[in-house]
Amino acid sequence: MIQHKNDQEYLTLKAIFDSESPIGSGMIREELRLSGHNLSEATVGRLLRELHRLGLTHRVGYQGRTLTENGLKKLEELSEEKERTHFGNELLNTLQVSSKNELLDILVARRVIEKETARLAALNATDNDIEHLRRIIERHDMNNRSGLGGAEEDVQFHRLIGKMAGNKVLMAAMDLIRQDGQMTPIFEYIRKHVKSTVVADHRKILQAIASRKPDRAEVAMIEHINNIIDDVEEYWAEPSKAYSHTGN
Repeated sequence: MIQHKNDQEYLTLKAIFDSESPIGSGMIREELRLSGHNLSEATVGRLLRELHRLGLTHRVGYQGRTLTENGLKKLEELSEEKERTHFGNELLNTLQVSSKNELLDILVARRVIEKETARLAALNATDNDIEHLRRIIERHDMNNRSGLGGAEEDVQFHRLIGKMAGNKVLMAAMDLIRQDGQMTPIFEYIRKHVKSTVVADHRKILQAIASRKPDRAEVAMIEHINNIIDDVEEYWAEPSKAYSHTGN
């Protein structure tokens, strides 16, 4: 339902943006219909009033509407979200039938490596490292609240912990296992689909590292990876996934 609403907002804002002059509700309704959203005039009217209430559109007399600066920013955010969702779908579609097991194998390997990097980070982290880690989490949380996701911050968080650990061999192994260029968007897509988030897990890991408690840091990292494993299991447990991922 939320994604459906986001699609309608995106298409409405895009129709207003693409128009060379202020555009009215009739034309907007037609643009929505052509994109598969056959809405009544009353529904389109409510949608436009909501966008206006949020400060995303500006009414130009009886001519129609244009986008405000906030409307342009919102359209850009929704466009980026659609691109990420499409990219995640494409990646999942190109994986082989054994993709679920491959993802789980990667996560199990990550659990082995990253529990140790978390432990070492709690022993070796500087105050500057911890503050840097905190800023990454806050940026990640802010992006999540804005609907932007946080794949980049997720990579930065784990890579920084690897650097804080101070073990080049573990760092190299983690980079190899994580395969961030391909796997991170897939895990982000799965988390979004099952409505999961990693920010709370990251905060627990940060608290343990900042407290200089290696045992707690190790446990927090294990719980974090286990939660991602649960997300993958939940995603593939859905009936809609079973037809294309049978046997996994």
